[in-house]
Amino acid sequence: MWDEYLFPRSVDETLEMLALHGGEARIIAGGTDLAIQSQRGRVPARVMVDITRIPGLDHVEERDGLVYIGALVTHAQVATSPLIRAGAGVLAEASGSVGGPQIRNVGTLVGNVVNALPAADGAMALFALGAEAEVAERTGRRWTPIANLYAGVGRCTVDSCEAMITQVRFRALADGEGGAFERLAKRRALILPILNTAVVVRLDGGKVERARIAIGPVATTPFVATEAAEGLMGRKADEASIAEAAGVASQAAEPRYSLLRGSAEYRKSMVAILVRRALTRAVAAASGEEGTNANA
Repeated sequence: MWDEYLFPRSVDETLEMLALHGGEARIIAGGTDLAIQSQRGRVPARVMVDITRIPGLDHVEERDGLVYIGALVTHAQVATSPLIRAGAGVLAEASGSVGGPQIRNVGTLVGNVVNALPAADGAMALFALGAEAEVAERTGRRWTPIANLYAGVGRCTVDSCEAMITQVRFRALADGEGGAFERLAKRRALILPILNTAVVVRLDGGKVERARIAIGPVATTPFVATEAAEGLMGRKADEASIAEAAGVASQAAEPRYSLLRGSAEYRKSMVAILVRRALTRAVAAASGEEGTNANA
């Protein structure tokens, strides 16, 4: 599948290796998708640069109200992290639904983002959280909104033959905020979702102060239902307003017909159901109601 397999000891050395091989090398971490893509001839790189031995990329920590997750943190670590479960339960739920235990123990959250698929579970939660990614290039490092990393199905704007994403960050959810993740699939594990959605809401006096709704795959990139979220602002977070927002999200979604996922009409109607469920759970979590696991 490749001619050379290299182990850099730092981010800078990684970038040097990539530059040295002029587009014929690319980064690998968990490799749960990349190894298969390479076997099928979809990855032209002949050199793999394995970043798993670089120290300092396996962190999950909170600093100044922001949660930072390093490039080597696996889905299993995200799903079980007390910090993530307390400050971003929606992400813990999403990562806990990826693949099966073997995949979650190897695959990384950042790899989920780099793969740039519009229904990636972990990435969907990061969209709802308004996350940013740190991109390391030979010219330096920069932070960019996660939405800027997506250019289409499987097309990440950060070329793994030239640069790397070192970590992601987002603001931890506080009192009065809650999130939830919902997924529709033919079975519970080891299958791509028919649909998924992640939502985050903030309440003030029982009314919605802020909301963010991410849905996939209903577009070529993870879809943020801005109009549906804005329609909730300033309104009481009750069953009627939630149902209305779910309907608006369904109307805005544009899923295509898929042999694997079903008809466009079916998936469009199911968007409303998943968004309603997620919003209901997120509101319950933001209200501090017991029995929810959306942000705890």
